[in-house]
Amino acid sequence: MKRFYDFVIKEHLRNYQQMIFLSGPRQVGKTTLAKDIKKEYEDFFYFNWDILADREKILLGQTEIGHIARLDAIKNDHTVIVFDEIHKYKLWKTFIKGFFDQYKEKCKIIVTGSSSLDTYNKGGDSMMGRYFLYHIFPITVGELVENNNYPEQITFPPKQIKQSDFDTLLKHGGFPEPFLHNDSMFSGRWKGLRNKQLFREDIQSLSNIQEVDQLEVLAKILQAQVGQIVNRSTLSQKIRVSVSTISRWLNTLQTLYYCFEIKPWSRNVKRSLVKEPKIFLYDWSLVQDVGAKFENFVALHLYKFVLFQNDTGRGDYGLYFVRDKDKKEVDFLVVKDGQPWLLVEVKASANAPVSKSLYYYAQELMVPHTFQVVFDMEYVDKDCFKYKEPIIVPAQTFLSQLV
Repeated sequence: MKRFYDFVIKEHLRNYQQMIFLSGPRQVGKTTLAKDIKKEYEDFFYFNWDILADREKILLGQTEIGHIARLDAIKNDHTVIVFDEIHKYKLWKTFIKGFFDQYKEKCKIIVTGSSSLDTYNKGGDSMMGRYFLYHIFPITVGELVENNNYPEQITFPPKQIKQSDFDTLLKHGGFPEPFLHNDSMFSGRWKGLRNKQLFREDIQSLSNIQEVDQLEVLAKILQAQVGQIVNRSTLSQKIRVSVSTISRWLNTLQTLYYCFEIKPWSRNVKRSLVKEPKIFLYDWSLVQDVGAKFENFVALHLYKFVLFQNDTGRGDYGLYFVRDKDKKEVDFLVVKDGQPWLLVEVKASANAPVSKSLYYYAQELMVPHTFQVVFDMEYVDKDCFKYKEPIIVPAQTFLSQLV
């Protein structure tokens, strides 16, 4: 299937000299996106650190790669060179920086990684200004209704998704293979293999963590605690490691795109809760509780929206939740350029009235858009963002307006 990011990458190659860094979870489609560029460029070269022959070429140095890609010859168009999973090379930053500085006038460079590429950009010379980072997310509703270009406004007009596509997305998750297969047995096998690769390969090769079995237990606990406030002390007692170890392991799981955190918003919130975050998964299909799955589903859509705005320079966005010591809470708050912009409460049913907390924080924070997003309500062909008062909206309508 055609991904939204295909358009984003091609726009970058047409307009910018900087390297493209594609960062996202294992099996989310980064390699496919990078390889699809081959259709547009005659001279295309792909090097994967996981392939021994390619690794040997990279280790021979930048000039050797330049010779292989014929960068010492005059050409009609730029050459595109992809370095896949090169963050696993300890000297990857030095290699990439040197290659870019040597050949930036002669080629376009794409770097992909199943780990946060900006996290591993530590020490030595900075690559500041040499690359633009794009976070690659699982498939979401916006992609399935073919929001395949930049929206004229912040959001898209609503479009109806096929009910079968929506159900498949919710059941199997947004990773391309299980979504496209739409088969429970395939999904089970695929998720088992991905889990093994994450914990037995990626974590062991990219971190110093030895207690992988206990880390897997932590990951399993997080699946059952999606949408709840993280209590590091309780987790440390359950897994029998220190609180600092729990913090380090949570950072590792985020770096490798197993999960992401949403922090509480405290500015202008009376008696705000300014402590622990909530954790959500990139693969919501792992969440068993239906209500928590719905919340995770919306969380990932909002997180993808927020990082897309930031990655493409369309503003400074952040995703938070709101809760005070009196337990008045709203699931999500999107902040735009430091100001509250969107409040979202997630509910399974449209039968419940608009949450009192939603009304309270809409007034308290003066938020332009306030939605109670529900899952048992059919698509309505109305632009949610034209409403200024708190309102109940179908998940299918609201999510179709995001990237």
